[in-house]
Amino acid sequence: MTPDRLSHTFAALADPTRRAILARLASGQASVTELAAPFQMTMPAVSKHLKVLERAGLIARGREAQWRPCRLEGEPLRDVADWMEQYRRFWDESFDRLDDYLQSIQKEKKHDERQ
Repeated sequence: MTPDRLSHTFAALADPTRRAILARLASGQASVTELAAPFQMTMPAVSKHLKVLERAGLIARGREAQWRPCRLEGEPLRDVADWMEQYRRFWDESFDRLDDYLQSIQKEKKHDERQ
């Protein structure tokens, strides 16, 4: 995984239409027409989104006679998950510290109420 590849993945994921396309492909391959159906945009606009996803390695397109199925490619998403793992630990530790702080405030408040 190179930072450049990660940048392409994040850029592709930045658009809600592309994220919706990926969500659809998570349930199985689909044609361009099927992927375009929920959106109010032209086929060329949908094709542009698909090209961005393909360049980022998030989808692959095949050819079966007249049908051009698209399918999800998971490797770039695994790279994102691996990269984000280091930050999950940071947030877990931050939430643990916040929880400790809130518990100490509650104990102080109960102690003050008893006095």
